[in-house]
Amino acid sequence: MKKKIVDFSNVEKILKPIKRKGKKIVCCHGVFDLLHIGHLKHFKSAKKYGDILIASVTPDKFIQKGFGRPYFNSEQRMESLASIEVIDFVILNKSANAIDIINKIKPNYYVKGPDYKNFMNDITGQIKKEKLAVKKNGGKLVFTKDHTYSSSSILNQFGDTYNLSQKKFIHKIKRKINLNNFNKQIDKLQDLKVLVIGEAIIDKYVFCETLGKSGKEPHLVLRNLKEEVYLGGALSIARNVSDFCKKITILSMLGQKKEYEKYIKKILTKKIKFQFLYKSKSPTIIKKRYLEHITNNKVLGIHTLNDELLNKKDESIFEKMILKEIKKHDVVIVSDYGHGLITKKLAKLLCKNSKFLALNAQANASNTGYHTIQKYKGVNCVVINETELRQELRDKNEKLDILTKKLTKMIGIDNLVITKGSDGATLHSSKDKKYFYCPAFASKVVDKIGAGDSMLSIMSILIKSNFKNIISIFLGSLAGAMSVGEMSNKVPIKKTKLMKYFNHILR
Repeated sequence: MKKKIVDFSNVEKILKPIKRKGKKIVCCHGVFDLLHIGHLKHFKSAKKYGDILIASVTPDKFIQKGFGRPYFNSEQRMESLASIEVIDFVILNKSANAIDIINKIKPNYYVKGPDYKNFMNDITGQIKKEKLAVKKNGGKLVFTKDHTYSSSSILNQFGDTYNLSQKKFIHKIKRKINLNNFNKQIDKLQDLKVLVIGEAIIDKYVFCETLGKSGKEPHLVLRNLKEEVYLGGALSIARNVSDFCKKITILSMLGQKKEYEKYIKKILTKKIKFQFLYKSKSPTIIKKRYLEHITNNKVLGIHTLNDELLNKKDESIFEKMILKEIKKHDVVIVSDYGHGLITKKLAKLLCKNSKFLALNAQANASNTGYHTIQKYKGVNCVVINETELRQELRDKNEKLDILTKKLTKMIGIDNLVITKGSDGATLHSSKDKKYFYCPAFASKVVDKIGAGDSMLSIMSILIKSNFKNIISIFLGSLAGAMSVGEMSNKVPIKKTKLMKYFNHILR
């Protein structure tokens, strides 16, 4: 059985004498997370097209079928495939799609199941690319006619991937959605024009080795191993939205000396327009965090910033920037980190002139007790965590639904989202006078920074586009869960990945 499992680098050498004898090579490619009768019939049908059947397996790191997937790791999945008699060789692919393996083995036939025959249902667009690769290498793409079964559906129903609360929620979503129509709705988001306003933040992560306590003084000693830089704040929100919408504009601020401007321009995609105010007597905001490199636990944070409010001259400049852009955009997303960019005057301006205003007024180490959401009045969507809500209303013990209604009435909020970490999130709609709860879906938490911004990014454009509230909070929660699975804002939310998670969870 082990002899069937072939290393990617050796496959050409193994197939050369086989091809010389005129044998036909057939390739099936996939995740094959949970083998079932559908797979067995698929392999038998595929083998009829040739002499040698190769099963190519997607590596763990490229699988995007939802949280807790793959259920079985690469080695386990390959071993299962190798036990199937009709399969001659099993290969672990090197990339997310089959292009590399097709170019490597040049199969006479590349075989997919009937559910892949309609290219319109392929949200990744990979089947078209694979078809071209097969044709380029002299082969043919064919589809089996066997009845298909879904590993995701079986695992979702009978596995332990999701808890009872999550399964109940998923069942409720299934009754409210048509996936084919939904995917088309998501594509229409590209027409939205989105304006993002808020502080630009540079997140620096310094990964360190812990050496121990100083020999002379009572403090911890670390050794710097490596440093990574991520775009945070309003910059991360713009990156998250940019894969869903064609036109994105950022209005933000940098330091007087324009630190990191070239780096920001390098990272942002071309579809994102940006204008910066260069705040007088201020540095670009840098939030440096020191982490223990094995556990990634944060040990210390050092912020470089001037969080005084804009002076009158800078305020006037930023006001003109806002007025020039705000009417051109369908959605305005404001992430107010309380570092002095958005004054009371500018907040009033945003509330008065936005066609649709989404807001996050974040509480953090430098503004707790001073920063408030109450300078905004009449907001379409607000995302806030439970701690921030309780601090805002100075109430530690009151029931959450009462505080939600109180803040909604105080600010005039159409849709208020309260996030509660591992306890999920709740959306309160003042129009419907209803609550919509979504459980948390993150299977692992690497870093919580950026989760709220990811949720705000996705929920704002969905609510603006009249998606159902239960769908909006679900997709927003998935975006937040995807965010906490990565370090800081290193990886923006990608539409294809989010939609693959969404589609597979609902199978």
